[in-house]
Amino acid sequence: MKFKVEVIPNFRIAYMQRVGQYGPDNIKVMENLKQWAKEKNLLESAILFCISHDKPETTLPENCRFDACIVISDDYQVDDSVLERRLSGGKYLTCEVKHTAADIQKAYSDIFQSLQNNGYEMDEKPIMEKYTGDRTNNNYCEICVPVKR
Repeated sequence: MKFKVEVIPNFRIAYMQRVGQYGPDNIKVMENLKQWAKEKNLLESAILFCISHDKPETTLPENCRFDACIVISDDYQVDDSVLERRLSGGKYLTCEVKHTAADIQKAYSDIFQSLQNNGYEMDEKPIMEKYTGDRTNNNYCEICVPVKR
């Protein structure tokens, strides 16, 4: 598995949030966001993020927050179907992975080992999954772990 360090910019995003136990219902939120984006002609060259804000080990399942996000331009006018905010960018250790449960689970274990091997520690931001271009159609994503030295 290949890892790289990249700087993700501070993006303006439109997003839909779900609060509850992580799992299959998160997929529905992303599908709803993609449908909204498709209707607005935003999906063609989109950058999408999935953000799980809370650690299930320390947060009650019913309080876990999940955001399905799409990057939008600074001048794009959103409607009441979505929320908007700035995504806090920064330095991330990323790896491209096939979007299957087994591959993602393996990537998570490998990426934390890679953090240690390269002298990084996790920053205080949530881990994100990033989808761009062909990766969206080919079931690939990048796992993005916020890092600091």
